[in-house]
Amino acid sequence: MKPRIRLFLVLLLIIAAVGSFWMMTADRVAVDDPVASAPVDEPPISVSQEEGAAAPSELVNKASSVRVPEQLPASLAGTSVPDGWARTDRLGNLIPTPHLRQLFEYFLSALGEESLQQLVARIETALSALEEPARSQALATLGNYLEYKLAVSDLEQSYGEVSGLGAREMQRRMAEIQALRRTWLDADTADAFFADDEAVDRFQIEKLRITSDDSLTEEQKAEALRQAESSLPEPLRKAREETRRFADYEQVRQELADDPRALAAWRQEAFGDAAADRLARLEEEQEEWNRRWQAYAQERDRLLSSGLAEPERQKALQRLRARHFNETERIRAQALDSIR
Repeated sequence: MKPRIRLFLVLLLIIAAVGSFWMMTADRVAVDDPVASAPVDEPPISVSQEEGAAAPSELVNKASSVRVPEQLPASLAGTSVPDGWARTDRLGNLIPTPHLRQLFEYFLSALGEESLQQLVARIETALSALEEPARSQALATLGNYLEYKLAVSDLEQSYGEVSGLGAREMQRRMAEIQALRRTWLDADTADAFFADDEAVDRFQIEKLRITSDDSLTEEQKAEALRQAESSLPEPLRKAREETRRFADYEQVRQELADDPRALAAWRQEAFGDAAADRLARLEEEQEEWNRRWQAYAQERDRLLSSGLAEPERQKALQRLRARHFNETERIRAQALDSIR
């Protein structure tokens, strides 16, 4: 379907849903309600949702006709396929989870290295581990998810530039995207796939509103931001705290680069004994890797400019990697070389 036609149809599908969705949220942004959000407990239902379930996407059920390379794309080499997604209830029906979306995105992240059809075929092969009816339900979910990604891409392109937008406009756009998700996916699947993303979106909108509110003092802004962050799911709060700690650590690491003892003391106080020891070991391993990688890269560049024919050059590269890296590291080196 051409992008302009798809975008027109998408807008028709979500316009009614967004109307009520936006009206319910537009007036709820207030300091005493720091994380104003579009309600998702009762997502808008689109007629096309039921029609989509009856008409499977043309993007799936083609695995048998697609030739897929035996080796994974280079960017996925040495990685593990996400697990935990094959959940079913006692009747064998698929239970949608964030892990299922992670499975989809794991393979789709290699788009460009392989065609969409090849990557979808890889996902279908993974889903074949399920028994019926979960297998067919998972394939239908995959098809709807792919159609959603195409539709949301068209919608986002229609938005144009997003920098400089205010909180109200950002909230309107978020409501449209949330409605679009629930047009292509049933409510349970949309919640399972996007609950964390939508929580972060709500927080970012509230953060924008707070920081741009000139009527608040710096102390009031800081308190409002703390309240807004407290509304995030616990795993997201902890992730933000860890991110801040490591950002602080990167700054301290640069400041104390010439004083290893002071850096070790700071690391121990900030992260605790066990975590500090692990972090120190990881840094040593990374520094050692960087030294070997630099030495390898210099030899590789000389080899690539030597004028060898392709077969001889590839064999020489393999010997060079074997000299500098172990088996696992060679996979990483090959992947890095492939994206140069």
